[in-house]
Amino acid sequence: MRYVYAALIIVITTTVLLFKIQNISLVTVSLLNMSLTLPASLLIVGVYVLGMLTGSALWSLLRSWLEAAMRKPE
Repeated sequence: MRYVYAALIIVITTTVLLFKIQNISLVTVSLLNMSLTLPASLLIVGVYVLGMLTGSALWSLLRSWLEAAMRKPE
């Protein structure tokens, strides 16, 4: 099983490195009068991480609201 995990780590690392190498062109993102220029791969990874954080926070908030609504009043 150790070799399977090692192989998976190698495959995932290789895929991420290939993604980084192939998406090295610069992209400019603008919001209001601010702008940021960075490599496309960095932008995609950043958006993915922000999506994970905000998505999990929203899920937790909705779950707590649902639990509060389902509680019987005393």
